[in-house]
Amino acid sequence: MPEPVPGPGQVRVRVRAAAVNPVDAAVREGKLAEVGLMARHSVVGIGADIAGEVDEVGPGVGGLEAGQAVVALRERFDGPYGAYADYVVLDASAVAPAPAGMSPTVAATLPLNALTAQQALARLSLQPGRTLLVTGAAGAVGGYATELASLAGVHVVAVAGQQDEELIRSLGARSFIARTDDVARAARALVPGGVDAVLDAAVQGIQVLDAVRNQGAFASVLAGAAPFAMRGIRVTELQWVEADGRTLDGLATLAGAGRLTPRVADVLPLTEAVEAHRRLAKGGLRGRLVLVP
Repeated sequence: MPEPVPGPGQVRVRVRAAAVNPVDAAVREGKLAEVGLMARHSVVGIGADIAGEVDEVGPGVGGLEAGQAVVALRERFDGPYGAYADYVVLDASAVAPAPAGMSPTVAATLPLNALTAQQALARLSLQPGRTLLVTGAAGAVGGYATELASLAGVHVVAVAGQQDEELIRSLGARSFIARTDDVARAARALVPGGVDAVLDAAVQGIQVLDAVRNQGAFASVLAGAAPFAMRGIRVTELQWVEADGRTLDGLATLAGAGRLTPRVADVLPLTEAVEAHRRLAKGGLRGRLVLVP
């Protein structure tokens, strides 16, 4: 592929690391095209999470300069250039300074999953002292959601495998439920009357809706996976994650200060992208696989 050239309001980033996410597999398999979230193309770039440095700045871009270490989220999946590349062109509004003192391989795991967690929490609008059940709390999105909600003063009830309890509590969760339990019943035993909200990072849907009190809130991180609203519960789903550089800047600042915890499962060369997708499909990863050009 020829090197991409940035246009007005864009920057070219030299990719140093790209995290591997389930959405990458969905793009590769054509699932996003099947549901109308992208057009069908003969050549499609894969990869959304990027850490690297600005290589070239297009006209009209301020606040970013060549050589600056950055992280970014690529949210346009229709183009031929994804994060699995040496260079990628992005809108400057999708780019943020990299977390201070953090290697690109670690920083690459931040953008998509932390932004997903932050934007899902924004849908729930919880005030300090409220209760939130997070499913899949040991996963990338669930882990960030647990930390961000805890930092905001929310009482987090986290659901994960029994072996992950120590990790979950280190992320700030005040209560823990093993995922083998009847989650809704266990949540109501911990919080009589039900939690104020659920952030469903594990996409359990109706199985955990009963954990929510009447007139509570429920947010799914997957389009089409939210349960039917009942008992006055406000149900929402995050259909698309916005590449918001300003919010990403704040998340990167938290990560650089040690208040958000990126997790890397393994680092592979870009030439091993196929193997990375095979390992992703097997599941059971704690943290993200990262590809390095």
